[in-house]
Amino acid sequence: MMPLIDIGANLTHRSFHDDLADVLQNASSAGISQIIVTGTTVTESTRALELSKSYPHHLFATAGVHPHHAKEFDEYTTDALRALAQNDEIVAIGECGLDFHRNLSTQDEQQNAFSRQLELAAEVDLPVFLHQREAHKELVDLLEPIRHRLCGGVAHCFTGGPRELRTYLDMDLYIGITGWLCDDSRGGALRDAVCDIPLERLLLETDAPYLLPKDLPNKPSNRRNEPKFLPHVLDRLSKIMKKPVSIIADSTRINAEKLFKLKLPSIQKIT
Repeated sequence: MMPLIDIGANLTHRSFHDDLADVLQNASSAGISQIIVTGTTVTESTRALELSKSYPHHLFATAGVHPHHAKEFDEYTTDALRALAQNDEIVAIGECGLDFHRNLSTQDEQQNAFSRQLELAAEVDLPVFLHQREAHKELVDLLEPIRHRLCGGVAHCFTGGPRELRTYLDMDLYIGITGWLCDDSRGGALRDAVCDIPLERLLLETDAPYLLPKDLPNKPSNRRNEPKFLPHVLDRLSKIMKKPVSIIADSTRINAEKLFKLKLPSIQKIT
């Protein structure tokens, strides 16, 4: 079984509270060797760190403030994230970025929080885990001037088309592909773009519990996405890109290890 790395799963979400051990064991049985737990607030980033410490070498975490929560970003937030980033288990700053679709925080609040986190990522020498929805130009305008000071980044849960993809690739970013690819009604632009992603810039993620692949056979009754479904995204991507599953699996694992400075764990499964 080819080991895969899920670079983005919201395992601190309440839907995993009662059966997380089973979720992790099922992921391991499906070939998921490592998972990066997404931090979306200081509190959730702290929980993600604690969770990753409970499963050393198998779970890692990001530390950041999602644009939905940008209104919570205050004078203490940067210091709190900086402290979290001192832990070896924290491998990126984020989830950070801009979301002008829902605007749960104002656009000014989002831009402030994003800029502060970009500066922090440059300071602590960690890659950025980026979120963008309906704010492509604004995100690029903030990211581009500081990109040369950052050690890397990933366009998390990329859903755009070839034009957006080219902008991100020109900034030397990695591209995270999720089950959005499997949504026949909404994923057309992404399917048009994925063949243009160089193998050395490709990453896989579930964004669990969100984005359950729409074409997944025997969907769970609770509609919850899990890391164990990542091979399904891989299979669909392989068919669209017309590249062997093994090549994509190896490339995405190597890319994740490089960007997030991970080491492949022993063959012992997550327990």
